[in-house]
Amino acid sequence: MDTWSFLMQGFAVAMTPENLLIALIGCFIGTIVGLLPGLGPINGVAILMPLAFALHLPAESALILLATVYIGCEYGGRISSILLNVPGDAGAIMTALDGYPMAQQGKAGVALSISAVSSFIGSTIAIIGIILFAPLLASWSLAFGPAEYFALMVFAIACLGSMMSHNPLKSFLAALIGLGMATVGVDANTGVYRFTFDSVHLSDGIQFVVVVIGLFSVSEILLMLESTSGGQKAVRASGRMMFNMKEAAMVTGATLRSSFIGFFVGVLPGAGATIASAIAYMTEKKISGSDQFGKGDIRGVAAPEAANNASACGSFIPMLTLGIPGSGTTAVMVGALTLYNITPGPAMFVEQPDIVWGLIAALLIGNVMLLVMNIPMINVFARMLTIPLWFLVPAIAAISAVGVYAVHSTTFDLLLMVGLGIFGYILRKMDFPMSPLILGFVLGEMLEQNLRRALSISNGNMVILWESLICKVLLVLAIAVLVVPPIWKRWRRHRLKLAEE
Repeated sequence: MDTWSFLMQGFAVAMTPENLLIALIGCFIGTIVGLLPGLGPINGVAILMPLAFALHLPAESALILLATVYIGCEYGGRISSILLNVPGDAGAIMTALDGYPMAQQGKAGVALSISAVSSFIGSTIAIIGIILFAPLLASWSLAFGPAEYFALMVFAIACLGSMMSHNPLKSFLAALIGLGMATVGVDANTGVYRFTFDSVHLSDGIQFVVVVIGLFSVSEILLMLESTSGGQKAVRASGRMMFNMKEAAMVTGATLRSSFIGFFVGVLPGAGATIASAIAYMTEKKISGSDQFGKGDIRGVAAPEAANNASACGSFIPMLTLGIPGSGTTAVMVGALTLYNITPGPAMFVEQPDIVWGLIAALLIGNVMLLVMNIPMINVFARMLTIPLWFLVPAIAAISAVGVYAVHSTTFDLLLMVGLGIFGYILRKMDFPMSPLILGFVLGEMLEQNLRRALSISNGNMVILWESLICKVLLVLAIAVLVVPPIWKRWRRHRLKLAEE
């Protein structure tokens, strides 16, 4: 009963006129920031954090603003993924795999509507999970040390090959290119410069924004220009803006499964929406056995969207209960709490119940606001596809350039963006998938850091990497993902031959 009384107390805080207005503003700003390629939730929250403090907002109001911007960005990131094949942030990479082909088939409205509802369901399930299981899940997440995280990253990378079953070799090569790009810059442990080619601009490594804008946005611009010169028609939206009951029934199982996957991955500190959406997408692809994934399967839109939103909400559990950021965005929010002299952790539930439960209630309210806001806007978003290419291409180029220049304010990043765009264009012409490359880049840094930490703890003893039960299970699953599919294919071919004979 205490939980429900605290939740009612939280609703009393979140439903004051001021906080409702703040939540609405946060949802709107978050959707717009998520829509713009390269910005993402971390930048959105980081930009608004000093503004919230400067406006002297109370701690609970400031946290509500930042939290609604965060979940708004997860909603908004899908829009540019589906319409332009340019992920708004890393968590939306998987959505582009089937969302953009659906848009090309004239089903942009269907993809946008199903992704909005899947996002809503994923977030709602995760918020209910926060209410019911926060202390229990926080203690479970502590079982993941550096070795367990390393095993989780190995499993995620092993899954990348099966993600593109028609050409796993190219998927692995793309992932390895991404892992290689993640090693550029100063080694955090030794201070050695790696693959910088004596350029001071590469000492901080290649920024994620530059990579994602270059490989997705610039290469997409080049493909658009190529299709225009070839006389092909631009992508156009169909008249149907909403999914039908048959499509809803098709994605129900995928949405629910992916919501739970996303929630449990989000509880793990540092895992994030990128891993959650990748695991959910690959899980659904395996379960369905369909060869339409990557060609416009509606389940390929619903699964990653449910997972990344559930993961975003789940990442609040380690932040609130342990004081450990569950994602890069919640790390910024921990910084916001320190501005108000509040230390996140178990004591917050006792000492600051208004802030904790007000935030949880605001997540529920913000989730409903986002659904109500996004469904009527589908027609507006889909109309982006009717914009002629002569206007759309320079607009995407201008937004991309601003997003990249904002990182370090150097022309080098712009040149690197163009270079990566040309490289991405060549890879795409050779049928190399971009998603494994980006995921390899994102996971590379975490993989290396956790490997180093694990070996430091064990004084270089490699046994730590497979010592725990969690490590053993994840590594066995990784080997199974690599070994089972080719054996299964050979067995099926053998059976077909016998049947023919």
